[in-house]
Amino acid sequence: MTKSVYDFDMQRSNGQIQNLADYRGKVLLIVNTASQCGFTKQYAGLQHLYETFSSQGFEVLAFPCNQFGQQEPGSNAEIQSFCELNFKVNFPIFAKIDVNGPTASPLYTHLKSEAPGIFGSQRIKWNFTKFLVNQQGDVVKRFSPTATPESIQADIQRLLASK
Repeated sequence: MTKSVYDFDMQRSNGQIQNLADYRGKVLLIVNTASQCGFTKQYAGLQHLYETFSSQGFEVLAFPCNQFGQQEPGSNAEIQSFCELNFKVNFPIFAKIDVNGPTASPLYTHLKSEAPGIFGSQRIKWNFTKFLVNQQGDVVKRFSPTATPESIQADIQRLLASK
């Protein structure tokens, strides 16, 4: 049977284990994030998407990662605090993970195989790569770090309308 994102348990920034099946029936935007990156300001756009669409069944799931230029050096608690203080983030922030290489999170191995990058690449290129997941847990689209949250709003709306 083909896996879906619902088959993974992930640790939240507070240490609690979150079964992603708890998000069944929702449109998800899964993003690898960093606090000291040129794209960090995208947290504001992600928060805006969350505020705009969460009541319609949309969630943003942030996965901090320190694999790109060591731009996420903080502890899980420091990352959570940074996001809340600087961007008023109230969507789920998970524990720091690896997204590439032999220690990559199994969730990210799955996401990359379901939606490869340019030329079929299985690697995440940089912070703020985004994966859009439908209500059935299937990865439907991958967005590059340069794709702003605002630029993918129409894709989110289409999925929300296709219940």
